[in-house]
Amino acid sequence: MESGRATLLREQQLKDQFDNLEKHTQSGIEFVERYTKFVKERSEIEINYAKQIKNLSKKYQPKKNSKEEEENKYTSCRAFLSTLNELNDYAGQHEVIAENLTSQIITELLRYLTELKAERKSHFHDGRKAQQHIECSWKQLESSKRRFERDCKEADRAQQYFERMDADINVTKADVEKARQQAQMRHQMAADSKSEYSNFLTKFNQEQNEHYYTLIPNIFQKLQEMEERRIERVGVSMKTYAEVDREVLPIVGKCLDGMTKAAESIEPKTDSKQVVESYKSGFEPPGDVEFEDYGPGQSMKRTVSETSLSNSRGEAKERPSKSKGKLWPFIKNKNKGSGPEDFSHLPPEQRRKKLQAKIDDLNKDIQKEMDQKDALTKMKGVYEKNPQMGDPASVDPRLVEMAMNIEKLQSEVQKFEGWLAEVEGRLPSKSDPPRRQSGLYETQNSNSSTVANNCAQDRESSPDGSYTEEQSSETQVKVAIANTPEFDDEFDDGDEETLPTIGTCKAIYQFEGNTPLTGHNEGTISVTEGELLYVIEEDKGDGWTRVRRNEEEEGYVPTSYVEVLLETNAKDS
Repeated sequence: MESGRATLLREQQLKDQFDNLEKHTQSGIEFVERYTKFVKERSEIEINYAKQIKNLSKKYQPKKNSKEEEENKYTSCRAFLSTLNELNDYAGQHEVIAENLTSQIITELLRYLTELKAERKSHFHDGRKAQQHIECSWKQLESSKRRFERDCKEADRAQQYFERMDADINVTKADVEKARQQAQMRHQMAADSKSEYSNFLTKFNQEQNEHYYTLIPNIFQKLQEMEERRIERVGVSMKTYAEVDREVLPIVGKCLDGMTKAAESIEPKTDSKQVVESYKSGFEPPGDVEFEDYGPGQSMKRTVSETSLSNSRGEAKERPSKSKGKLWPFIKNKNKGSGPEDFSHLPPEQRRKKLQAKIDDLNKDIQKEMDQKDALTKMKGVYEKNPQMGDPASVDPRLVEMAMNIEKLQSEVQKFEGWLAEVEGRLPSKSDPPRRQSGLYETQNSNSSTVANNCAQDRESSPDGSYTEEQSSETQVKVAIANTPEFDDEFDDGDEETLPTIGTCKAIYQFEGNTPLTGHNEGTISVTEGELLYVIEEDKGDGWTRVRRNEEEEGYVPTSYVEVLLETNAKDS
């Protein structure tokens, strides 16, 4: 009885151990899943970070045909561009980190989790099966024992009954014989139950021994090995997690070294020289102002000095304008992209650079056309040798067109080279004496005698016979301005009044207007589809409407490209 209770107690303890192991291994699986989720979120952070860094680098890249692209000639701007490129490569390394985390850790752990769950399920299935088998054997043993006990009691009762019947003289011999046979049968049944119980007991003891010393230890050992492999796998993943970062450190270091090198390449003196070269006008500084003696006995005739600056002062009095008397080189040109073809609106040095750049572009176009012409000529030669490959005459129209294009481009080059020679001939050399190059001063010099005579006349017509400087200065300016139409045109541009807004319009198509490089469609403005603009001059019947984007940008657009909404007072007028 005691052994039976001990067996039941051991079974219950074993069941509790299986429950504990099941909980522990389940928490181990959850830990692996949690770590996998952690690595996955880190990978997503790396991807988003790399994306944001690349967008940042792209955002600050210089735009084509923009002021930022022109500034790349400065070492500081080039250094910043190199930094942006290195930053883009730096972001790429974070993408590599994300890819390696996914391929080397996340994917592997997800696959391992599937295998781990299947292995754990198999081990606990074997454990439950072993427990069920030993419990079944125990129940069979208990059943056989209870049957043996019952048969023994039945045999004792049958024996006692037979003995009572045999001792009773009133009982017939047949009844006694029947009781004896019944007692013998019960003893035989008890003997059979005893044998059966003995067999079940032997079998149970063997199975119990195998259960506790072989099956269960093996299952526990497998679970232990499974748990150790899980822990080892997590450790390897954590090591890989660190190695993924370490692998990109050399390239990240190179990116940072590139940024440092770019910063060290900045040369302030070189940049300042670039600014000087970019904005150098080519004008010479004025020469010394000559002394003019107006003392007793000296002639009162006053000629216009080549170096005198009084013209600009008098000019400001004579002709008030928005430019406040500024000379031609300092007048702000609002329409920079719509200047004349020969760039005559620019200072000499800037004009020379623009003309040289235009000549270089034309020469590139000529070379391109000549290369295409040579290729077509060779193709024509192949067609002539092998007529089955093509008709040689089919190439002639294209060759003629190319020859005309080359001739046209060459004439353009000659035209611009002529302007360039004119500019280079006017540019002063360092050995030349200082002199004024402005058309205003040349006009003044050419009319100096006229101005002098006017000054004398002013003196004579004065009531007290004295000389009035303001009168002579005004006369100088009037003569100079009257003989300088180009200078007058510049002031007219500066004096242009802003037209009032008469309505609004919406662009229904995209239109490409004039650009600073080509100067085509002069007076037009580029618009994008859906853009809202102000109307400052409606269509006069020529198919063009004048619009304004802001205070600085205005021009013409095709009327059919916009939907115009005029104000009521504008329509009535």
